[in-house]
Amino acid sequence: MGLPTAVRDRVAAVHRGSALPERLRLYDGWAALYEQDVAALEYRAPYLAAASLAFAFPAPPAEARLLDVACGTGLVARELHRRGFRCVDGVDGSAGMLERARSTGLYQELRLCVLGMEPLPAPAEHYDAVTVVGALGEGQVPSTVLPELLRVTKSGGFLCLTTRSNPSNLRYKAELEAALGQLEQRGAWQKLQAQEVEYWERATSEEESTQGTGYISGVVYIYQKCPVPNLEEG
Repeated sequence: MGLPTAVRDRVAAVHRGSALPERLRLYDGWAALYEQDVAALEYRAPYLAAASLAFAFPAPPAEARLLDVACGTGLVARELHRRGFRCVDGVDGSAGMLERARSTGLYQELRLCVLGMEPLPAPAEHYDAVTVVGALGEGQVPSTVLPELLRVTKSGGFLCLTTRSNPSNLRYKAELEAALGQLEQRGAWQKLQAQEVEYWERATSEEESTQGTGYISGVVYIYQKCPVPNLEEG
């Protein structure tokens, strides 16, 4: 596949579905090489997600308050800053990743939080937009976190989510899309975009490759949280 064996091994290790403490330890150990490795993978999700969110945003973004969930080393924040977003907080379950993110100077606040195991460290209706880029996948953040993401998003605010479409993630993707649809049916949010992207990142094996292209595909979803109905209206 043209990728260095060490890169393939590190990517495979964190997607292997190991127990949470072991997975966090792997991410801590990967932090120093993470950006080098995702560059080798030609990982486009941070760019694609930030571009989609910026396009959906109706107002100048400089004063908008954003939460970058599973922020890693800060790749999404870097892309958001390029598009005018300046007020970005971040959370991640890996202390090693947070240390790298802190060194960028792109975040106003960074907090350690293992999403799916504990609530987000933010009050309700606090953020104009919430992003989860790269972490919604098999063996990573469970799709059951969606209501918690909605909780901290302002009414009328945006949620930008991504997942992969490679074979080993198809079961998770189906579960995620079912959960997304159920929340839309309940009137919690409205889907603005579901953009399928063929060349998401380089595949780490032939089995994961999309139709022999050497790449895997992925999706960017943009949802807008529905306003809370005014119960006093007739």
